Amino acid sequence: MTHESKQDAPDASAPEDKHLRRCIVTRHSQKREKMLRFVVSDAGVVTPDLAGRLPGRGIWLSARRDVLETARARHLFSKAAQRSVIIPDDLYERIVLGLEMRVVQVLGLARRAGQARTGFVKCREWISSGHVGLVIHNEDASPDELRRLLSGATALPCVKLPSGTLAKAFGREHAVYAVVSRGALAQKLADAHERLTGLAGKPE
Repeated sequence: MTHESKQDAPDASAPEDKHLRRCIVTRHSQKREKMLRFVVSDAGVVTPDLAGRLPGRGIWLSARRDVLETARARHLFSKAAQRSVIIPDDLYERIVLGLEMRVVQVLGLARRAGQARTGFVKCREWISSGHVGLVIHNEDASPDELRRLLSGATALPCVKLPSGTLAKAFGREHAVYAVVSRGALAQKLADAHERLTGLAGKPE
């Protein structure tokens, strides 16, 4: 893996925080977990690196579709890479699919680690115990039932996923609710969801 380049380096305006990255479009800096990273392959193809692990010079964008389209229209990927690049026509769709897959993967990790539960009764028991860090529900979940689930714990962060996502993550035919205990996996889920909704432009 190459050494971090200027593009991958922390924002010079906030050197005390090594986790900051600067968007090539907005020039604003955010924590890298909140942003979208891209690398250019040996063949010159712009490739999303949603886990932030691929080698090469990182190109960072704020997780918004208008920012992505501006980077494409103004040839900012080429400028940042200092070379000609190929931008796939379906780049947006690849990013959305990748983020959805990341949510499923992290949920699966949480489930296997015993840090996630699904089902209304089990979720309610975990919420009542006080160690839940994140509540997840399908986009078609009943608002009244969700309020009952969160009764007495309305300050808990909630994320909304497309129907079928939870079922896929838990290997079930049907799942409407899930909870994740406090910790790194809950934060990874929240970050992936924030990027996904920001890219789609969907308000919560």
